[in-house]
Amino acid sequence: MLVLIPELFGRMPNAVLWDMSTIHCRGLLFDLDGTLVDSTPAVARVWTSWALEHGFDPKETARRAQGRPSIDTIRELLPNADHQAEDREIERRELADLEGVIPLPGALSLLEYLPADRWAIATSGARPLAQLRIRTAGLPAPKYLISASDVQRGKPDPEPYRKAAASLGLRPQDCLVIEDAPAGIRAGKSSGARVLALRTTAPDAELSSAGADWIVDNLAAVKPSPNAADGQMIFTIP
Repeated sequence: MLVLIPELFGRMPNAVLWDMSTIHCRGLLFDLDGTLVDSTPAVARVWTSWALEHGFDPKETARRAQGRPSIDTIRELLPNADHQAEDREIERRELADLEGVIPLPGALSLLEYLPADRWAIATSGARPLAQLRIRTAGLPAPKYLISASDVQRGKPDPEPYRKAAASLGLRPQDCLVIEDAPAGIRAGKSSGARVLALRTTAPDAELSSAGADWIVDNLAAVKPSPNAADGQMIFTIP
């Protein structure tokens, strides 16, 4: 069971109160883009060019596409188009644009700390694109990767995170989902997991309204504790 334990470290002489939270879980389920990898510039370029070609507002199109399968956005905006063909074109452009794809703060150190069988990635992107971005960012290859082709319903449906938890042999309730987009947060919460949101993509108000249990700047704020026992992992966050 995942629990949140507020810990009071004490009051300083200047009356500043320092608070930390401790998270206990058995597995970590990560989103990819905006959580482990900064692909925002590349994603923005791809969707901007596609939107302009089809007469849509680029900013609104990119917002719609955030944290969910590309084909869902295509279906909404072009109901009468060849959705599979448009989706393949988006993927082709994303595979070709890797400029600026880098690891986000704290991602590499956290993944290197975790045992390979205690974490998984659940991404709304295609598997080849996810694998390419992971390699480009210099992150360790996940033992378990759930991509858009592995599910029938993408985020915000809970299926991706339910499958990611099952790949670890765990229930979603035993896992912590780490996300950056409202659609992904809703997917994690609907699966039964607790969700830690990162301020890498959306404002706090959107993260909170989607149901995030905690919000931090990025993964550099997540500190593993060596005091884990009985299959639990322990992390502290500000």
